[in-house]
Amino acid sequence: MFTLKQGWAALFGGLFLLAIIGTKLIWQADWALQRYDALFLFALLTQVLFLLFKLESWEEAKVIALFHLTGTAMEFFKVQAGSWAYPEPGLIKLMGVPLFSGFMYAAIGSYVARVMRIFDMVMAPYPPLWMTWVLAGAIYVNFFAHHFLPDIRIALFIATLVLFGRVRIWFYIGARPLWMPLPLAAFLTSFMVWIAENVGTFTGTWRYAGQNPLDLVDFSKMGSWYLLLYVSFVTVTLVIRDGLSHRPVRPAPKADR
Repeated sequence: MFTLKQGWAALFGGLFLLAIIGTKLIWQADWALQRYDALFLFALLTQVLFLLFKLESWEEAKVIALFHLTGTAMEFFKVQAGSWAYPEPGLIKLMGVPLFSGFMYAAIGSYVARVMRIFDMVMAPYPPLWMTWVLAGAIYVNFFAHHFLPDIRIALFIATLVLFGRVRIWFYIGARPLWMPLPLAAFLTSFMVWIAENVGTFTGTWRYAGQNPLDLVDFSKMGSWYLLLYVSFVTVTLVIRDGLSHRPVRPAPKADR
């Protein structure tokens, strides 16, 4: 049940990965529509259908859109800085960045928002909101600033443990409440994103600087995603705070139906 619910929460990202693999297998260079453009249209249509069929609420869509925008801004910068590249042509491409890339960040935001709702999550004791905003802002800025200034990600890793180390994510499997430390949940999620990254590079959809076609994505990227997940999570809490408690809690088992 836990695995099925996790898969349901990650539905947007899972569908997008299938689209990446499927288009790589069937797409022909002489087709009128470029593969990157097809991926953009697929992602846009999927997002619309999620809203029409109420798989996402409008409240969730707001924070997903915000993370989409912040992710796209990072894509523009990182591609221009040579951190990674998108080698295929496309019409819906700006500054070397195909605009479907923003939906990859939206998929992370979608997962965070949906998993909180699907598992009836409660996070406690949650730190003061302003502290989480400062940390998320510092993480995001460092993704840009480390190209010009000393990289402070080690300090940021430590800060996530100091600020969130006591936070338990309470969730339900059936009627039983269980919990997991928030940093562990972020680490496990970063590993799943690392697997998705390898799908992207193996299919040639994007490639990191110095990476050969069959090379695994460097494990250090997990650290980047671990930090970025805090940005995603804090972005979600700008709008959705129902499951946050500043005091320790112990949810009661749900009544049998």
